[in-house]
Amino acid sequence: MFARQLTTHRETQLMSSIIHSQAADIPANMTTTGFDVPGFRIVDNLGVVRGVVVRSRSVFGTVGASLQTMLGGNISLFTELAERTRKQAFDTMLVQAHMAGADAVIGIRYDANELMKGVTEVLCYGTAVRVEPLER
Repeated sequence: MFARQLTTHRETQLMSSIIHSQAADIPANMTTTGFDVPGFRIVDNLGVVRGVVVRSRSVFGTVGASLQTMLGGNISLFTELAERTRKQAFDTMLVQAHMAGADAVIGIRYDANELMKGVTEVLCYGTAVRVEPLER
């Protein structure tokens, strides 16, 4: 039991350190919202993997975005924040899939919830799988 707690602690430390964008060994063409990878056969299902990022808006960002809303159109400050947050959640999911031994992630989805005013959770999840090329 102690060994499992130690492993869980190490995993927690690793996952909490994934704040900056990190490249996992799973290339973009091996990730999909579909449930298969063209040209490959799924040989093992490793389970659900996920990346979670919780963000709050800064006072400065909120003021800047408020000024942008007066002009109308795209609110680039919030768009950049949303895109950066989704990328971090996606990258964290890929690292978790890589740690599980996956070659690909299928069925990828995003979800977002407001936890409290100005604080949003972004979740990216999918199914980690091992694949092998189809024979031609």
